[in-house]
Amino acid sequence: MTRAQTNERPSLPPRFSMLRALTVADFITLINAVSGVSSIFASLSYVRHGQSNYLWAAMALVCVAAVADFMDGRVARRSRRISTLGGDLDSLADLISFGVAPAALAFSVGMDGGWDWAVLVYFVCCGLSRLARYNATAEDLADDSGKVSYFEGTPIPTSLVLVLVLAALAATGRLHDHLPLGGVRLGPAALHPLVALYLLSGSLMISARLRVPKP
Repeated sequence: MTRAQTNERPSLPPRFSMLRALTVADFITLINAVSGVSSIFASLSYVRHGQSNYLWAAMALVCVAAVADFMDGRVARRSRRISTLGGDLDSLADLISFGVAPAALAFSVGMDGGWDWAVLVYFVCCGLSRLARYNATAEDLADDSGKVSYFEGTPIPTSLVLVLVLAALAATGRLHDHLPLGGVRLGPAALHPLVALYLLSGSLMISARLRVPKP
């Protein structure tokens, strides 16, 4: 989950060193990003080679990213070391791991029709917008200690639920032509109704009325 931002962002040193600016929490965030990118590559390898081990690796790597995302904020709070890059780095890593990677997984298992593309792009854009909104409003939502007590809309890591759904389908052999609800042709392109889960997830992320308590 995105780390809470402080009320004042520390200024950059005259000679900004990338490595010196990173904290232990930031390196954990980089594990999140590495896992997300690797998941995307594994999905592409599954499409190319058709070997299920690539698919399982892609799903497992999103879970690894979720663990890293869970840990980085806690390490940052316990160490009380907040880097200049921390909040933005966390948001960018989350977009890769919980936005692009789950969308790539959906495409790789058969939600690859033209209308599916549109929904998956919508899903990623919702995740991007949700993260940007949090970064822009965190200061206003924070209490005196700088902690944000609730999220507006569901946090983007909740897309892990979608990955678990795909894992269940993979375990039962219900992928590609055997996806639940099948596929339909709507005008110039195909649609797999299962992609509506991504439509729902993205819409919940950008909801301004839905407030989720932040642990």
